[in-house]
Amino acid sequence: MFYGCEHSDLKPTNGEFAFVGSLGGLYRLLLGCWRRETCAPRLQDKWSESNPTCGQCSITSFLVQDIFGGEVYGVPNGDGSFHCFNKVGDAVFDLTSEQFDHPIEYTLDFPQKREIHFAKAEKKSRYETLKAALMGKRGPHDSQ
Repeated sequence: MFYGCEHSDLKPTNGEFAFVGSLGGLYRLLLGCWRRETCAPRLQDKWSESNPTCGQCSITSFLVQDIFGGEVYGVPNGDGSFHCFNKVGDAVFDLTSEQFDHPIEYTLDFPQKREIHFAKAEKKSRYETLKAALMGKRGPHDSQ
C-alpha cells in the first residue's frame, strides 16, 4: 500500500473527479491506468505490471492536486530531479511510493511547480495520457 494510506478516505474537492470516491479509490483506479507510456522515459526499462508506480510520481502528484487540491513537494533524487508527493491539509501521502524498496524521507522543503514540470512537453503529454485513462474509468452513471 502507498505511503500515507491512512488518509485513504480523503474526498475529492473537484466535482469533475467525484467518481474516484476517495484517495484510496483513486489509487485503485490508477493501478489500471499507469502504463509504460506514462512512465518517465529514463525509467521505462524498469517499469512493469508488477511495479506500476515506477516513474509515475510527478504526473500522478499533479493529477492528485487537480482532484484533491493541496500542494506537491519533492524529495531530491541526487541527479537534479525530484520524487514528487502530495500534501493536502495535514495529510502527506505518496501514491507512487511502492516503487521504492527503501524508505523515503518526506520533507516539505522542496515545493514543486506545475509550470516547471510541464515545461517538458513529454511530461505534459504523459500527464494528459494518465488523466485521459483515469477519465475513461468513469461509469455511465458518473457525471460528465
